[in-house]
Amino acid sequence: MNKRQQLIEQAFQLFYQQGIHAVGINLIVRQAKVAKKTLYSHFESKDALIEAVLAYRDERFLVWLDKRMTSVESGKPALLVMFDALDDWFNNRVPTLANFHGCFFINTCSEYGNPESTIYQLCQRHKLRVRELIMSHVKQLQLNEDVNGLTDRLVLLKEGAIVTAQVQADKAAAKKAKLIAEQLLPDASLV
Repeated sequence: MNKRQQLIEQAFQLFYQQGIHAVGINLIVRQAKVAKKTLYSHFESKDALIEAVLAYRDERFLVWLDKRMTSVESGKPALLVMFDALDDWFNNRVPTLANFHGCFFINTCSEYGNPESTIYQLCQRHKLRVRELIMSHVKQLQLNEDVNGLTDRLVLLKEGAIVTAQVQADKAAAKKAKLIAEQLLPDASLV
């Protein structure tokens, strides 16, 4: 692994476990076992490192979720398996995502509350990309109803499950959300 990637992965682990503002550059370089000069040769500032970490997590999360959703038939089965995937994540059964500490993007937005900041906008972009993935499966249902409306309900259900799992320490939140999703989604035979 190259030094840049090593820094990104180590920074992600520290930021995700402790929070971005709680982690200083010195801790990152010490944990990554690189010189501070090496960090600054790859990233002009801590914000540039944070942006790289957000891109890293965005890609890793979306590849994982897309793989889980495309492992079954598109449409309702894929939308329901999304909640099984979340259940695995909440219960630390997804090593590629690290132990669950909530949504890294929600956590980051709570630290960077200015919607005009690049960091905040990268978090918004991630959420839009997840929404697009969900919508691609909603479109497979070929419904007469509003695709955007159903997508929004499923996204809210997914986001609510994540927050409930984190804030309430309810590791069954995804299973509960899946039961609601089953009621929202029509049976294939009815479409």
